Amino acid sequence: MAFKLEAVILLSLVGSFDCSLVYVSTLVGMYSLISFSSSPWIYGVFHQFSNECHRVNCSRRSAAVLCTGKRPRQGSRPKKRERVPQNVDLPAVLPKKKKKPYPIPLKNILQAARADKKLAAMGMEKPLEPPKNGLLVPDLIPVAYEVLDAWRILIRGLTQILHTVPIHACSECSEVHVAQVGHDIQDCHGSTSGSRKGFHSWVKGSINDVLLPIESYHMYDPFGRRIKHETRFNYDRIPAVVELCIQAGVDLPEFPSRRRTQPVRMIGKKVIDRGGFVEEPELEKHVDRKSQVIDLDTHRSLERFPPPDISEVPKIAQETINAYEKVKWGVNRLMKKYTVKACGYCSEVHVGPWGHNAKLCGEFKHQWRDGKHGWQDATVDEVFPPNYVWHVRDPKGPPMRRGLKRFYGKAPAVVEVCMQAGAQVPERYKPMMRLDIVVPESEEAQLVA
Repeated sequence: MAFKLEAVILLSLVGSFDCSLVYVSTLVGMYSLISFSSSPWIYGVFHQFSNECHRVNCSRRSAAVLCTGKRPRQGSRPKKRERVPQNVDLPAVLPKKKKKPYPIPLKNILQAARADKKLAAMGMEKPLEPPKNGLLVPDLIPVAYEVLDAWRILIRGLTQILHTVPIHACSECSEVHVAQVGHDIQDCHGSTSGSRKGFHSWVKGSINDVLLPIESYHMYDPFGRRIKHETRFNYDRIPAVVELCIQAGVDLPEFPSRRRTQPVRMIGKKVIDRGGFVEEPELEKHVDRKSQVIDLDTHRSLERFPPPDISEVPKIAQETINAYEKVKWGVNRLMKKYTVKACGYCSEVHVGPWGHNAKLCGEFKHQWRDGKHGWQDATVDEVFPPNYVWHVRDPKGPPMRRGLKRFYGKAPAVVEVCMQAGAQVPERYKPMMRLDIVVPESEEAQLVA
């Protein structure tokens, strides 16, 4: 049945309800039409409205009321807590016979290249902001100093811990294990692994097996002349983290860097004004660079730092893992502004706006590239690699077995070493270490679904 309704919206609200009351009348004299929701609170609204009409002697008591509002506000709902995953799988191992994926989508790279090409065709300069134009970012200078100080603490603390925590490294592959004895997981891919049936050939490890040495060429002027294959020995090789801090504003007299006051100007890919080429100032002959910044490198660190007291090992381990987190946080923040390039085929890293021309790449299809690197934007894990190792719950227990491999977790090598030395593990590493999984016996593993 169709009714012609005439609705008059009441401007006043009843009680504390956040809704609108609509007075409905019909032309056919039917005042019994009532539209309610299934919710009981709307029914209460109607009765409260009727009582209000009785109190004021309203002549529209027989009218129907239609509530079209929302529920009353009972305070803002609390936000859902972020769920911490119970177990997290490790990043997939990239195949060596394939180029690494671009950290920035290729679509965005091509879009930016087309925009630069369009500006160059019109003869307009590319808009550059610090540090892309060679100037420093003032807000990141304190961050660079914090990273460098944490880097020193990390090397010193890790070296002292390795006097008490044993490290095992495979002589045929890059596997590292932190325990009293090496594991029995058959996953070696070395050249002679076939004769050993996949078992690792364990030898005593060093700090370079835990903190992977990623080095880069130090350049006095990153926007100056490129490093050629013939001139590569004219430049020093220092840790990439240290070079990143130097270009971000850290002043080291042993490794000077050019500080510009005028920005670099570019049209497309061509630099039209870099302020001229400036040669690196020569140091005095009696000054040895390596001896002045020896605490920034891991070379022969076990000889420079004596073993600590047993009672101080947990404290040193906690300071070391805090320094590790500080370095990772700082590198991530610096790389959001400063450009770092990495080879898409090998582990070479270069800190600067563009890569070098040294022909040192020997990975997949390097003959087609004449040994040149395939430069692309680097990630944090390429500049400061975590180097995942198996998490050992009982370092003095029996070695890990291949049949129980799926029940074991992993952690960065620095985190695993510090944890066995008595440090508290950060929460974000616990799902990766699978601490809540009970490792069954070898006979029970076949019964687990």
